Amino acid sequence: MRETLQGVQDIFDERVPTDAKATFDRLWSITCEVMAKIEARFELTRDPSTTDLESYRGSTEYPAGRLAAYSGPEMDWLIHSWIGNPPIGFTNMHVTAWLGPHIDVPHLGIAWGTLPDLWFYIDYNRRSDLMLDTEALDKYYEPLNEEFLALRADEGLAPFTSRALYIRAALSDVAVCFTTPNRTHDEARLDQVSELAHRRVDQWLRWVDEAEPVPQRRRAQLAADDLARRRTIAQRDPANVMAVRFFGQELTDRLVRALWGGDRHLPRPA
Repeated sequence: MRETLQGVQDIFDERVPTDAKATFDRLWSITCEVMAKIEARFELTRDPSTTDLESYRGSTEYPAGRLAAYSGPEMDWLIHSWIGNPPIGFTNMHVTAWLGPHIDVPHLGIAWGTLPDLWFYIDYNRRSDLMLDTEALDKYYEPLNEEFLALRADEGLAPFTSRALYIRAALSDVAVCFTTPNRTHDEARLDQVSELAHRRVDQWLRWVDEAEPVPQRRRAQLAADDLARRRTIAQRDPANVMAVRFFGQELTDRLVRALWGGDRHLPRPA
């Protein structure tokens, strides 16, 4: 299938409004399943800065959203969220997990939703320059190379290439990042998304369990780099324009800060 080069807002604006609630419900259920696995593994506390974002909406039932952020001894910042207007086709869901600086494992990034075209992204967010850190390249990314190539060969999937250079730079070279036509929102495709997500989360949790401690001398710089990456990705996400459209600039700015922890109350892991 041909590569998708349009921005999220352009795809949405070109499509006829389409009720995507059934697809949203299935994707949100998968999101909650993988979140439950993470909650079972880590000691987590919800950051008070996101308590009032448990449910937010405009003047009617939709658009609406929910954003919860968590932290803990091993978890710097964990986001579980959704935002959108399912009856007219736009939804966006996240589970993004940023580990503490003492755990030498890539972070976990999951996002998906409807435009109303189905789109989905799953990646291990790198913490080093993989041109130099070939040990991390071979351990965490090389095993996914054949699967990545097989997905690229799937004629039912259109590779989603962001028009934003920074976003392209943020993805690993085995990131799962695709769209499908609205007509292919069948159970088989959603099952594929679920299977991919569960498999990658399970692998990530195994890596966390097996991780060697980061040397103490590296931790402060790694924590600073992680925060800079998280803040910049949240602030430069082109899809933020959809939140502005639905909720205005003030609430959008608040949501973006929540994604990177700009208003956090809980301390970062030592």
